[in-house]
Amino acid sequence: MLNPQVHHQSQSIRTLCPLPKPFLRGNGQAFRPAQLNPSFKKASKIGVGFSPSNNSIKAIFNLTEKSTKVKAVITVKPIIPDPLALSSLVGALGLELVSAELDPKEKPTIKGLALGVLGKDDDGNIKYKAELKIPASFGDVGAILVESDQLTEMYLQDIVLDGLPNGPVNLTCDSWIQPKIVDKQKRIFFTNKSYLPSQTPNGLKRLRAEELNNLQGDGQGERKRHERIYDYDVYNDLALPEIKELARPVLGGEEHPYPRRCRTGRPKSFADPASESRSVSIYVPRDEAFADIKLGQFSASSLYSGLHALVPFLEAILIDKDLGFSSLSDIDKVFNEGIELPPELKDQPLWQKILPILFKTVSNTGKEVFRFDTPETVDRDKFFWIRNEEFGRETLAGLNPYSIKLLSQLPLKSTLDPEIYGPPESAITTELIEQEIGGLMTVNEAIKQKKLFIIDYHDALLPYVGKLRQIEGSTLYGSRALFFLNPDGTLRPLAIELTRPPLDGKPQWKQVFTPSRHSTDSWLWTLAKAHFLVHDTGYHQLISHWLRTHCCVEPYIIAANRKLSAMHPINRLLKPHFRYTMEINAKARLILVNAGGLVETTFFPGKYSMEFSSVIYDKQWRFDHEALPKDLISRGMAVEDPNAPHGLKLTIEDYPFANDGLDLWDALKQWVTEYVNHYYTDPSLVESDEELQAWWTEIRTVGHADKKDEPWWPVLKTPQDLIEIVTTIAWVASGQHAAVNFGQYLYGGYFPNRPTMSRTNMPTEDQSEADWKSFLANPEDTLLQCFPSKMQAMQDMVILDTLSTHSPDEEYLGKEMEPAWGDDPVIKAAFEKFNRKMQELEGIIDDRNSNENLRNRTGAGIVPYELLKPFSGPGATGKGVPYSISI
Repeated sequence: MLNPQVHHQSQSIRTLCPLPKPFLRGNGQAFRPAQLNPSFKKASKIGVGFSPSNNSIKAIFNLTEKSTKVKAVITVKPIIPDPLALSSLVGALGLELVSAELDPKEKPTIKGLALGVLGKDDDGNIKYKAELKIPASFGDVGAILVESDQLTEMYLQDIVLDGLPNGPVNLTCDSWIQPKIVDKQKRIFFTNKSYLPSQTPNGLKRLRAEELNNLQGDGQGERKRHERIYDYDVYNDLALPEIKELARPVLGGEEHPYPRRCRTGRPKSFADPASESRSVSIYVPRDEAFADIKLGQFSASSLYSGLHALVPFLEAILIDKDLGFSSLSDIDKVFNEGIELPPELKDQPLWQKILPILFKTVSNTGKEVFRFDTPETVDRDKFFWIRNEEFGRETLAGLNPYSIKLLSQLPLKSTLDPEIYGPPESAITTELIEQEIGGLMTVNEAIKQKKLFIIDYHDALLPYVGKLRQIEGSTLYGSRALFFLNPDGTLRPLAIELTRPPLDGKPQWKQVFTPSRHSTDSWLWTLAKAHFLVHDTGYHQLISHWLRTHCCVEPYIIAANRKLSAMHPINRLLKPHFRYTMEINAKARLILVNAGGLVETTFFPGKYSMEFSSVIYDKQWRFDHEALPKDLISRGMAVEDPNAPHGLKLTIEDYPFANDGLDLWDALKQWVTEYVNHYYTDPSLVESDEELQAWWTEIRTVGHADKKDEPWWPVLKTPQDLIEIVTTIAWVASGQHAAVNFGQYLYGGYFPNRPTMSRTNMPTEDQSEADWKSFLANPEDTLLQCFPSKMQAMQDMVILDTLSTHSPDEEYLGKEMEPAWGDDPVIKAAFEKFNRKMQELEGIIDDRNSNENLRNRTGAGIVPYELLKPFSGPGATGKGVPYSISI
């Protein structure tokens, strides 16, 4: 799966020939490069066996029995840059072939030794080659133990055994091998044939258990970079408690429920024993790390390096970090003209290296400027962000399609304590709604016909209003927005309600704002919409994106590596869905979601961001509702209908996220179904699979320990249960993440469309004569003062551009087949069907985007909805569904 860079050796591959002496520490054959005139005699036939700790040979094969000459080709991809790499790849790789069939008590193996770097193939992969003689009685090869005498680590891609009676045997490794001086433990690699625990060949049972044990560790000590230990911990590494302003609560536990992360074992902070000390890097198991790719191409790692350098760079080019934009045309300049570098930065190529995508050369002057690419949304329609039709459309076909819900009853009423937060009744009344509907129908009729929809952040935000208003340059309201379903299938915004709880001796304040043709009311509506969009943007980033995908998936990955053997079919099914996620999350904890990090300084609710995500996890997150059909049903956006496509009838037929998402979900589920049914031919095999049951139990009781007693966790007793669970996990890592991530720059790059911070209150709150006159005289200036500062806006734009970007080595859902899948004819056929489904979905989405009757997808200046198109090229393309959360 990984694609590290390789050395470009000019040496050709040479054959390894047996040396006339036994293998070190046992009977076997050693190999060296062939010579034109060999000076040694042909080695005689010898017994081959395993050398146990007492140095006695327990498995000796008949010296005269017929043997098969087998060639082992080992593909290695060493990393770059590494000043020792070229000189270090001269040691040996020790191989031990393990029989899948012979008596495990005798531990029989065939040993071989591959010496030196033999050359490279056309792809630049370094090859090792060894020849071994395998007696007929050895049976099938089930695994290979690998030991490295190199000086540095190397990336072992695969091993192929050729010459066996039943054809080649493949072992997909995709793993880092450490030299013996770093890790004395031999690495275990199984063949690509998958086995349920109960079906494990006798010769592999001990190794299967041993390898799982190796990955679990003992929960002690600080983890080292080269290790492959998977364990759990709470989020106690976000704070810097030595600095009072950067102290934060520990997330995970009764007070602040949260999913678990990977344990690093770093020392505790001297200022707060509950917190872990911070460092410049964070441990992740070695095989979870980013791959190095070809020189000259960016990677996820380099993009995060750019984010790390972003703040000091912006501070260097901006005169006042708290200064806002002076006009809407001033905002346009960051796309059209850019910012010329000050003299002190012009001669520093460092910035161009770490933020290359943001530096442009002005063609007519040759000057280097810091300039953003114009998002396609504003390029197609300069005023898209201010149109109410677009506001409604983006709830269904935008960046956060997960918050819209069917409104099923009125009046709206808060569930918060009125003694603290004031009267619970909403100011959105029946009379107001009927007035905005314009006499088309009564409210009761609208509810009955499922015409009213709501995005409601009122109760979630109200407890944070007082806290956030204590931070200079920041404000907040509880908010909700109401929408009406037009006959053409589009959503019309009806009202936005903003609420301030009792504060500083003042009573509760609330007001409803509606679209209007009158200039004053229209500008007030625009201001209220800006406040609401700040809330929606923050909720999207912290909940829809970070919490529900990145954060909640990490426990699935840890549990899979601890409890599912590498040869378990479900491990192999899910492995591509877990690629890079732990590394991405670690880097996020380092520079994005940490105390004082880019999320806190850029997005609402600032220093309370992660605490807020804990509150939502506690009150709203449910594993069963992460399945797309159940999510839609839970929000009233669909009902079960066996006669409808996907078994669901959508409440809004033209709901682009749901339309495309359900097609993808069904294709993914069909692939999972065929895969699971191939291995679990008897329903009882699911309940009797101890590894599978241990994995699911650990996810529920350890990885999501704060939710372990919830009644909604699915049971795991039948293949159908397993299919639903695995499809849900695969969907969250692929389709769900793609839908909320890869359109971030497309929809939020022009930040007035999705502002991230509100800096001033509504002019009607505690209205002063001076503020009101200022608003009436220059409403645009009032809006600009409310928008984020230049510093906040540019940080936001760089973050969104980074997170929206596909790496050149991205692996897209259903595009490439895993080697282990291709080795099984049934699984291969099922995947090929899945691949065709993904290709068909590309065409289906294109057809929908050209259908003028689908007004949430088409129209003058409207960007087509492509976030769930399966495939994409590199860059911020606004489409493409990777297998995993890889950025």
